[in-house]
Amino acid sequence: MAVTVKECLELQLLEVEMLLSMFPKRGEFSLDEDAVPSIQRYLRNADRALPPQLEYRIALDIGEAKVKVELQVLLPHMYPQVAPQLFARSDALHRQQQLQLNTLLTSHINSQDSGDLCICEAVQWVKDNSLPFLDNSKMSSECASKEVRVKKMLHRMWIYSHHIYRQELRKKIFDCAKKLNLTGFCLTGKPGVICVEGLRENCEEFWRDIRYPNWKHISCKHVENMETEGSIDNLRLFHGFEDLQFQAHGDYGLRNDYHMDLGQFLEFLKQHQSGHIFQILFGVEGKLSDN
Repeated sequence: MAVTVKECLELQLLEVEMLLSMFPKRGEFSLDEDAVPSIQRYLRNADRALPPQLEYRIALDIGEAKVKVELQVLLPHMYPQVAPQLFARSDALHRQQQLQLNTLLTSHINSQDSGDLCICEAVQWVKDNSLPFLDNSKMSSECASKEVRVKKMLHRMWIYSHHIYRQELRKKIFDCAKKLNLTGFCLTGKPGVICVEGLRENCEEFWRDIRYPNWKHISCKHVENMETEGSIDNLRLFHGFEDLQFQAHGDYGLRNDYHMDLGQFLEFLKQHQSGHIFQILFGVEGKLSDN
């Protein structure tokens, strides 16, 4: 014979009474003060509209440290014929660990026989299975604290191109550098030179992003790495990402075939403690003309 909503709600109230006896202390078991009375009114007169779904929270102390894990419970009207909605949460768990814990909890509850009250079973499962997740979370936090003291690396890339003219390409270079918190510069014209400095993964992402199949005349000529126990900002040679445009020589016509004044560029490099890069980029030693 089919089980009715009324029979299911009666079982839900019986389970609430049992849970209240298990968790009598203030704050251990929480539910809306009208939740039970509204179900009782419905049971006295089943012609009434269905009451709100029963919802409550159970606070659990896990392990010797008594870490708080809260089990949130929402019962469909046909529970226990259908599975309850359960969610275990704790401020001591990272988001991914909380997701894994609840995935296992849901799988365990769904493996139980339908028609059986299972909140007590869920409570016991959370008590028995939360501790490994909490221990892993503690270890992750300790590792994160240690990483603060680990030396950090500034990565600086010197990139050479035959030329950089196109406005959309320059926009892509500047947008990408800003997005990845990179400092440095872009020298437009012929030749084109880009320098980026910042976290290694950000520099490498920049290098991947700006290269595309039809940009053939571009290469990373040199890479510098420096370690620090403080902020990598202390090692930066540039305070922002600059747009370098020096006095040019050559044809300003449609071909845009003009050469940048490399003497001015060498002066710029020396001002930023990078004069040695000139020979790496161009294969010749840089010399400033006497004024």
